[in-house]
Amino acid sequence: MLDGSNSTVKDYPNGNWVSPTLFKGVTPEMAIYKEEIFGPVLVCIEVDSLEDAIALVNANPYGNGTSIFTASGGAARKYQHQVLVGQVGINVPIPVPLPFFSFTGWRGSFYGDLHAYGKQAVRFYTETKTVTAKWFEEEVSDGPNLTIQLR
Repeated sequence: MLDGSNSTVKDYPNGNWVSPTLFKGVTPEMAIYKEEIFGPVLVCIEVDSLEDAIALVNANPYGNGTSIFTASGGAARKYQHQVLVGQVGINVPIPVPLPFFSFTGWRGSFYGDLHAYGKQAVRFYTETKTVTAKWFEEEVSDGPNLTIQLR
């Protein structure tokens, strides 16, 4: 649908570049469906029903992300709750969250034991200390100290 294989970048004629590429009419039998590939490549698959879409996504061994385009809030809710992937887009082409969220790829799209962005990365690289205290002083301080110290 959109071929980005012949792109060149000014001042870098010998570089290895792939411009945005869009594949339409992809089926589960195609190699481009069977392998997990990343942008700027987008694979479009059309199905006949919402149930077919959910079954197609859940049958794939990878679980990075998927998007659905619909005007139905009910269909979107059903899709987001029943697909077995970590990143779901509704009416957006690429379901990648902002950087302060953890990486949420599932199944074959994830390696390791922690999702190393956002709060998960902070938890991995720090130790949390919680102090609970009650003071009985006659003088009132400026107010409570409710901080959580990370080191």
